[in-house]
Amino acid sequence: MTDAEPKPKIPVRKSGVVVPHEPTFWQRVGAWILVSMARTLTLTLRYKWNDRTGFLENPPADPIIFCFWHNRILLCPDVYRVYLRRQKKAKVAAIASASRDGAFLSAILERFNIQPVRGSSYKRGPQAMLELKSWAERGYNLALAPDGPRGPCYHVYDGVISLAQLTGHPIVPFGFYARRKIVIKSWDRFQIPLPFSLCEMNSAKPIHVPRDASDENREKIRKQLEETLNEISRD
Repeated sequence: MTDAEPKPKIPVRKSGVVVPHEPTFWQRVGAWILVSMARTLTLTLRYKWNDRTGFLENPPADPIIFCFWHNRILLCPDVYRVYLRRQKKAKVAAIASASRDGAFLSAILERFNIQPVRGSSYKRGPQAMLELKSWAERGYNLALAPDGPRGPCYHVYDGVISLAQLTGHPIVPFGFYARRKIVIKSWDRFQIPLPFSLCEMNSAKPIHVPRDASDENREKIRKQLEETLNEISRD
């Protein structure tokens, strides 16, 4: 290579920090369309609430961690909406991947007035956990799908256990069952209830993770959460 020839530009990764992708204009347009369709769909659904926790009637003063399987995300904003009826000042922060797909989910969450926190077990995991803790300290409830963003389906990763241990807030498992639905052929077998379907909305007793929990105790709690979510989220 001669002095006259330009030197190739070598990309540099700064301190190993992963910068989340921002939603594009078209992703924001798509988010608006999807959220409008989702809201229209949920207006046609019939609900049967099985609130084993009693927290919907008497919401706790401190934040909680909403926990649900990834393929039930579509109905989660309805739980949030019902919760807001009881606790007017309630706010929710939810995790979304730092990837381009996560940017789209982030735009969708914003349309539902949910604060997106960018990260996953694959990218920005530690940073995302600290950010979620920060939002919880501001009084936000937290929402997490423990088998996301890549699965396998119905497997609880220990991220939600770490979050509960870090914040001291209880995990409240939620499960949804739509009697008539479309199941998409994706890794999580994403579920879309059909219009006018009956949907069972189930909650289970809160699960607490002690600050001083050992690895053995954490694993027991992880398995307990996985079994509970499967029990209240029948396909």
